[in-house]
Formats: sequence, C-alpha cells, structure tokens
Amino acid sequence: MSENPQVTAVLEYVEARERELAEQAAQIRTRLEELTAQLGELDAESENLRVTRKTLLPLPAPTTADDPDRPDVPDHPASQQILTAFADTGQPMRARDLCQALDLPIIPKNTEGIRSKLKRLVARGILTEPEPGLFAQPRA
Repeated sequence: MSENPQVTAVLEYVEARERELAEQAAQIRTRLEELTAQLGELDAESENLRVTRKTLLPLPAPTTADDPDRPDVPDHPASQQILTAFADTGQPMRARDLCQALDLPIIPKNTEGIRSKLKRLVARGILTEPEPGLFAQPRA
C-alpha cells in the first residue's frame, strides 16, 4: 500500500464499498434465482390451464337420460301466470278455463289473448294441444 495516509484512507473506503456492493449483488442474485423459480412455476401452471381449456372446449355438454331437453320458458309475466295455473290445476284447460283461473273477465278479448299465448307456448314446446282448443302440460 501507499505511504500516503490520504490514499490509504481512500483505498480502505474503496475496499469497504466493494464488499458492500458484492454483498448486495449476492443478495440480489439470490432473490433473482428465487423469482426465476417462481416465474417458472407460474408459467408451468399457466400452460397447464391452457392445455385444460384446449381439452375441455371441444367436449360436448353432458346430457342425462333423466333430464330431457326442456324448452326455454318465456320470462313474460303472463306466460309465468299461465304456467303457474297449469301447475296448480294439473289438468288440461281451454282458454276460457284459464281466464277463470287467472280471474280475468270472460270476454272475447281476454279469451282470444289467452288462446294466442297458449298457441305460442305450444309452438315453443312448453305446452301441448292434445285436441283443438284444449291445452295441457307435456307428460314427463
């Protein structure tokens, strides 16, 4: 080393700073290795999920013999009231009978309106018309 005290002091500072930086670098390298390992795990899990999605998407929806395809029931309140009336009575009904069950006045306007709604429910497969003008729920 140098005989000059100022140079000696600077060299000691440089050596101390080098040790500090080497220690910090070692800590960062350790943390970097940990993060690299975590990133690898996340990438592997993400790839597993992609493979799972790719496997599941082409599969057909499961169907059971006990659960036949049910037609979509309209959300309209009148349709809901009609279906509730059929469920309550459990019997086939005519438009006039349904007007009575729904407490509607039995006038042509109401009877024809109900008949029209019943025909739409038959067209959707929600009700059946076993004979002209007689409407019923399909047998399960």
